[in-house]
Amino acid sequence: MTALTDRDRTEDRWDDGFIARSRRAGAGAGPGSGAGAGAGIGIDADSDAEDGGRGDTDDGSDDALVRAVSGAGNDGGKAPSPPISPEGQALRTRLEALRQLVGLSRTRLDGKTLAEAGRVLDEAAARRGLSAQHTVVAIAGATGSGKSTLFNSLAGVQISETGLRRPTTAAPIACSWSDGAAGLLDRLEIPGRLRRRPRETSEAGALRGMVLVDLPDLDSAVGAHREHVDRVLALVDAVVWVVDPEKYADAVLHERYLRPLAGHAEVTFVVLNQVDRLPGESADLVLDDLRRLLDDDGIALGEHDEPGATVLGLSALTGEGVGELRDLLAQFTQEKGAATRRISADVDRAAGRLRPLYVADGHPSPEIGEAARAEFEDRLAEAVGAYAAGLAAERAWRRNAGKACGTPWLRLWRWYEGRRAPRTLAGLAALAAIGGSRGPVGAEAPAEEEVTARQRVEQAVRTVADAAADGLPDAWAQAVREAAVRGADQLPQALDEIAVTLGAAVTVPSAKPPRPTWWPAAVLAQAAMTLLQIYGGLWLVGQIVGVLEPRLMPPVLLMVAGIVGGPLVEWACSIAARGPARRYGQDAERRLRQAAAGCGRARVLEPVAAELLRYREVREQYATVAAGGTKLSTTRE
Repeated sequence: MTALTDRDRTEDRWDDGFIARSRRAGAGAGPGSGAGAGAGIGIDADSDAEDGGRGDTDDGSDDALVRAVSGAGNDGGKAPSPPISPEGQALRTRLEALRQLVGLSRTRLDGKTLAEAGRVLDEAAARRGLSAQHTVVAIAGATGSGKSTLFNSLAGVQISETGLRRPTTAAPIACSWSDGAAGLLDRLEIPGRLRRRPRETSEAGALRGMVLVDLPDLDSAVGAHREHVDRVLALVDAVVWVVDPEKYADAVLHERYLRPLAGHAEVTFVVLNQVDRLPGESADLVLDDLRRLLDDDGIALGEHDEPGATVLGLSALTGEGVGELRDLLAQFTQEKGAATRRISADVDRAAGRLRPLYVADGHPSPEIGEAARAEFEDRLAEAVGAYAAGLAAERAWRRNAGKACGTPWLRLWRWYEGRRAPRTLAGLAALAAIGGSRGPVGAEAPAEEEVTARQRVEQAVRTVADAAADGLPDAWAQAVREAAVRGADQLPQALDEIAVTLGAAVTVPSAKPPRPTWWPAAVLAQAAMTLLQIYGGLWLVGQIVGVLEPRLMPPVLLMVAGIVGGPLVEWACSIAARGPARRYGQDAERRLRQAAAGCGRARVLEPVAAELLRYREVREQYATVAAGGTKLSTTRE
């Protein structure tokens, strides 16, 4: 900063807040009080000449002393919070949703992906913990744009050094129009020696609450200067971009700063400086072209009372248009909504970058569809042989019915055949064809069959996982598939246990199905037919040996009735047994299917459903974050 001349001190008669007066003795203080005052501010009395302050005031009283910004406000930059506005309440809801979103996503997404959202939360908490009565506005621009001149013009005195040497501004310089901004300036890491106060004028009262920061050149050749710019721009409430007629279309300005901050239009001012160098209507033409470039950058322009960036032309050197900018900044500061707008814009940008992680072209409410669930259960039932077990149970029931309701002679013949060749190769082949069973309890399945069953189970798991993950963002789709694979790790073994324990009840030939109520009647009928045969035969034998009167027809008819009636009863029983046998087989198949489906649900479907539930929760939180809240109204013209 350039030291003021004696003429400046006489004409401007201002105090920048870093001057320790040594004239307290003239106001009634002791000789040591002046030194104490200087020590309290941290600058000795000789700093009057070094920092450009004046050594006297108009009335010479202690009340004319200007307080130092570095210690202004005993609250350390924290002021009592005003009642929360609807916009502030909406922002609080969005921030809480963003916090929940980050917490629910930590185990599913990497830390780098959530880094920006975490930074937004941290910066929002830091800003909301500081003074809400102050609005921090940064003045940024390229080399030679005249931003330091504009900064001095708004302050009413030369604070920031100007000149032809580049770069002129080496570090951010702050000017505060009221006390209580120390915490905000500490957050910006602006040291006390670079904190100033404006000239005390009638116009300065309208800007009360504003903290203006002059930044180094954004295109400076010194890397530290650019770092200052990037750091401060991420923390301030609003930005005044200063451009000149020669470099207003500079690629660095538009591609590195304006375009990425397009969503911050409501806290953005773009001023075309040095319009005094443009003859005639050239200034209007350049402003129109500047608006076109800003529109290409995606920055909404605050025209026709619509929210957006403010664009105007001025000359900081001649003062043309500076008053209009001062009025706009005064109105903007008095609204006290810049910090909320800035944080909301940061949340919007973070939500836009997180969108691919939470929103994809999938179902409105991701879930395992009924078709996918049914297909999964069918594949598991096929893996445990539920259909074949049902057929075996049905045929076992019918065989049992045939044994109970068959003629005694046929049952005797079957018993004899069973005793003669109980395990012939032909009998085993027929048994396997009828039952389709896995074999006796404890028998091991062939290796090829076991591999085939495992492959069926794995295919079923992949199919249902792909169906559940269909339409989800990549990270969440991967989480769903991993949950399915983890659950299916021991699924084939569990299905084998089900097949051995539950399936044995219907696949073992010795197991006897329950009998229907009509079986006793069928047995009695078959016994009656047998008795008729026996009675007719004995009657006929008695006639042959001469014991009974020879009457051939009655005993023959009784024998024929018994011989024909027995197979008829057996046939009728087989017809009547079809329905119960089918229901018995279906019940056996259903029990085995339900057991396999329950095992699949517990190990695969429920973990997948839990992942989908978590995704629905985070998507609901993301919807709240991306909702945008209630748009802040603005009366800027």
